[in-house]
Amino acid sequence: MTDSKAHFDKMTKAPLARLIISLGIPTTVSMLVTSIYNMADTYFVGTLGESQQAATGILFTLQAIIQAAAFMLGQGSGTMVSKFLADSDEKSASEYVSTAFLTGVGLGLVLMAGGLVCLRPLMLLLGSTKTILPYAMQYGFCVLLSAPAAIGSFILNNNLRYEGKAFYAMIGLVTGGLLNIFGDYMLIRVFHLGVLGAGISTAVSQIISFFILIYFFEKMAQSSIRLAYFTKKLSVLFTILRVGFPALIRQGLSSFSNGLLNNLTRPFGDAAIAAMSVVNRFSSFVMCVGLGIGQGFQPVASFNYQAKEYERVKKGLIITIEIGLIFIACLAIPGFIFADKIVYLFQESGEVMKIGTFALRLSCVGVMFLPLSVPVNMLYQSTRKPGLSSVLSLMRSGLMFIPTLLIGTRLWGILGIQIAQPAADILTALFSVPFIIAFLRKKKFTDSTF
Repeated sequence: MTDSKAHFDKMTKAPLARLIISLGIPTTVSMLVTSIYNMADTYFVGTLGESQQAATGILFTLQAIIQAAAFMLGQGSGTMVSKFLADSDEKSASEYVSTAFLTGVGLGLVLMAGGLVCLRPLMLLLGSTKTILPYAMQYGFCVLLSAPAAIGSFILNNNLRYEGKAFYAMIGLVTGGLLNIFGDYMLIRVFHLGVLGAGISTAVSQIISFFILIYFFEKMAQSSIRLAYFTKKLSVLFTILRVGFPALIRQGLSSFSNGLLNNLTRPFGDAAIAAMSVVNRFSSFVMCVGLGIGQGFQPVASFNYQAKEYERVKKGLIITIEIGLIFIACLAIPGFIFADKIVYLFQESGEVMKIGTFALRLSCVGVMFLPLSVPVNMLYQSTRKPGLSSVLSLMRSGLMFIPTLLIGTRLWGILGIQIAQPAADILTALFSVPFIIAFLRKKKFTDSTF
């Protein structure tokens, strides 16, 4: 049996729960390890002081911007690669992945150069205070230096997932994540390089991940990345950007919202920024489960939709919601119960503990609603309905979170900051339910790209 025939049978005939879990677990592990090494930065840097720890929260926004560009190109090309592989068209699949990858690395170089030239104003724009700024600039220098590798890694990771090679995608990111944790320990604790050590560790680990993922892509993927496949047809790049646009909205709004959160938290002091940094790291860790399972569903939805296995797509959506709820509950419930101990682990300051514990408990309630919003968003993106997916992507970190944050902060101060994201999670879930019902009731399907 050829690789393409075996892949077709796997995607269209394997038991759905097992298939989604087999693709979702490696992705979830990748995202969890990435989140863990972000938390490792927060933990090790937190031992240096409040301002140093707050710097990791400032840079969390910049990292989200880099990921936004990468996920747009990676998921946009990956969706089309899955479509063409379902039609056994490996040449077109290679054209899309090569165009996305080379465009992404080029964009990373531009972002790196522009960011390094404007490093100080960029850090201030992202919400840094004068006391945080020196540390944010050290960490930001390293993050920007590795931006091309980071973008390339996420594009490779997403395309391996869409080809059903999630295990190999996992190895690349997990290896980098574990190296980063080890690097944090060595450079901060042993060599006493402080925040700069955390930044160097992050940059080196991302570069190593990049080369590991290139190796696995060359060995395992059906499509190929070659300069010869980089197309001059604007329609190909436009399709990648259009299909991947919901991912840009999800990640881009997240970075904008984090920057807004930092700026609104700034008047309450470094302790408040540090507390919300810890909360965001942990909630992002829990959210990785919802996103990971949802991303495991993406290649299943995309491939089966192109193969006209519509009932299989519907069943996959329900199964993904159920699996996501179970997995997230396993992290969110302990997070709620042991919130004070989790915050204390990262920062022992009494003020950070006071602000962070309450915010973390609220956050754990909010993330329980993610299984109602994340899978349906990814469903519409993977079935090439970027218009509907974009509307759904606007909700959590945009149309729900930003007004809630602005109004809540004006009315209740720090309490408004603490409740904004959980309220947005609940409202986004309620908004998503009609879209879930509409798809499950749908009888006639078209290849419209709205």
